[in-house]
Amino acid sequence: MTDIAWIDAALTAARPQALGALLRYFRNLDLAEEAFQEASLRALRNWPKNGPPGDPTAWLIFVGRNAGVDQIRRGAKLTEMPDEEFVSDLGDAETDMAERLDGAHYRDDILRLLFVCCHPDLPATQQIALALRIVSGLTVKQIARAFLVGEAAMEQRITRAKSKIAAAGLPFEAPGPVERSERLGLVAAMTYLVFNEGYSSAASNPDATQFCEEAIRLGRILLKLFPAEPEIMGLLALMLIQHSRRNTRFDNNLAIVLLEKQDRAKWDKVLIGEALALVDKAFRHREPGAYQIQAAIAALHARAQKAEDTDWTEIALLYRMLEQLQPSPVVTLNRAVAVSKSDGPAAALALIEPLAEQLSGYFYYHGVKGGLLKQMGANHDAREAYNRAIALANSPAQATHIREHLDQLEAEAYASLETKKN
Repeated sequence: MTDIAWIDAALTAARPQALGALLRYFRNLDLAEEAFQEASLRALRNWPKNGPPGDPTAWLIFVGRNAGVDQIRRGAKLTEMPDEEFVSDLGDAETDMAERLDGAHYRDDILRLLFVCCHPDLPATQQIALALRIVSGLTVKQIARAFLVGEAAMEQRITRAKSKIAAAGLPFEAPGPVERSERLGLVAAMTYLVFNEGYSSAASNPDATQFCEEAIRLGRILLKLFPAEPEIMGLLALMLIQHSRRNTRFDNNLAIVLLEKQDRAKWDKVLIGEALALVDKAFRHREPGAYQIQAAIAALHARAQKAEDTDWTEIALLYRMLEQLQPSPVVTLNRAVAVSKSDGPAAALALIEPLAEQLSGYFYYHGVKGGLLKQMGANHDAREAYNRAIALANSPAQATHIREHLDQLEAEAYASLETKKN
């Protein structure tokens, strides 16, 4: 690995903790970010010449703190930071900083940084953009490209998010056990939002795939902070299994390939193996949560060698558990799909009929309904459901998928007409 490649990897790994510590010190997000950027520039200049420091994170915090103080002093027209040669070799100062980066500070600093990004006053898109910019260190250009918006628009979005945070006057003291638990749930939800943004946009925008990778990296950080938390195990396992199928979800024409038709030999077995171990470990805690149950459902798909080996009865039971934990018409819709596999389309249709009003504007509801009606031979009603679905499609891949079903219905109708003529 080249010096630049190693340094880039070290800066990426150190960023959450270093930036979190600087945020605690300066209590100003913009100043903390600028201080970290200055420390990163000094690392790029110094580390190739002097070699890597014993603790890169401690080095970055020390230099970043001095850079931030220097900026404050310059604003007050006081003395500047010492010249480069006085900070290029930190010696005992770096060691002292490393020794004081204990587990409690590490956990609280990163939690604080993540919690800032998922402030409840921010809409989901701003939470995601801010987390990718502040925690992950992606450039505005990278984020804008993944969101399919202009750089100026994304810059404004991130700036508005920072302004809301500054106006909110968030506390910077170390959170207590109750608050820490509450924050963890919000941070987990924000992390999954980041993942879903990339997962749902993968066909139409390959650049968004990096969101999945960043969310998994954030999940690994959370698991390092909370190694005994089963819901974090479940969250990471869920993302790993979903990401393991990234190369099989669409064909060469970017059309959707349903799970049952995907080439399972191309699923990433390394990610699946890691995820399955996490699922098993999480359930040994006997504290089932929403992420664990969703991961268990994904694990049943991953464990099936062939689509026909899938244990749909168990999946339906798991969705029932998820309904009890998080009642939602979308969860019921997913349970109906599993029920259709185990008990037939009529039983599934009976489950989703009461959801018609709540999910009238939801693409997947009409797609599932069309599929169930088609299985039952109610082709006219199926066509109506599919037409409604295609009108609600969120991407060309979704529209193409429904169009295939409509074309199949038309072909069957034509074949039936020809048979009657003969």
